[in-house]
Amino acid sequence: MGNTCCFLCACVDQASIGVIEKWGRFEKLAEPGFHLLNPLGGQWIAGVLSTRIHSLDVKIETKTKDNVFVQLVCSIQYRVVKQHADDAFYELQNPREQIQAYVFDVVRALVPRMTLDELFEQKGEVAKSVLEELEKVMGEYGYSIEHMLMVDIIPDASVRKAMNEINAAQRLQLANVYKGEAEKVLQVKRAEADAEAKYLGGVGVARQRQAITDGLRENILNFSHKVEGTSSKEVMDLIMIRNGLMEASSAKLNVD
Repeated sequence: MGNTCCFLCACVDQASIGVIEKWGRFEKLAEPGFHLLNPLGGQWIAGVLSTRIHSLDVKIETKTKDNVFVQLVCSIQYRVVKQHADDAFYELQNPREQIQAYVFDVVRALVPRMTLDELFEQKGEVAKSVLEELEKVMGEYGYSIEHMLMVDIIPDASVRKAMNEINAAQRLQLANVYKGEAEKVLQVKRAEADAEAKYLGGVGVARQRQAITDGLRENILNFSHKVEGTSSKEVMDLIMIRNGLMEASSAKLNVD
């Protein structure tokens, strides 16, 4: 009798890894490409795992140290490690649920120790702590955690409203400060302009009086030289009488 051989062809796609079993036990991993299996020898492909990066968004609701309820949105990117694809295939039935459970555990242990402001300031530290924990745990199951991002922090609606009102009040207060400073500068400039105007007016009056005095002196000297026997006092009295008559005449004309 001759020996009978029967082979079965199998093809593993790119960015995938196949798991080959023999008589129900793991035998080896199948790289992407064409493979020949011996079904009579108990060989078959038990499953194929994708080695592409997968993304998982997790929403966690928890409470901060200052009793503010917040919802955190985390994005985790993970993939199967080729060399340990058998662990990923046999150890975990649902890796997404497992990752989500660990994210819940770490976040709910860290966030209650922080105030809301600290959470916003240190969200990167929270993401780093979650990443380290996931890498340590999921690495044992043949998964690699590529990235862990804290996408959003959403406080309770009433807290967001209060925060917006506080922010608006602070901005209004700052605007009032700026407005007050502007008015102060304007008043100072007005006072400086008024002082400058008064100073210039005083200089003008002083010059005017000086010009009058110089004119009177010149008139007195001229009159004294032209009219013999007159004193400076007499000339001054005549000038004052003349000016008084001119002012009275001008006033009468204004009244008429």
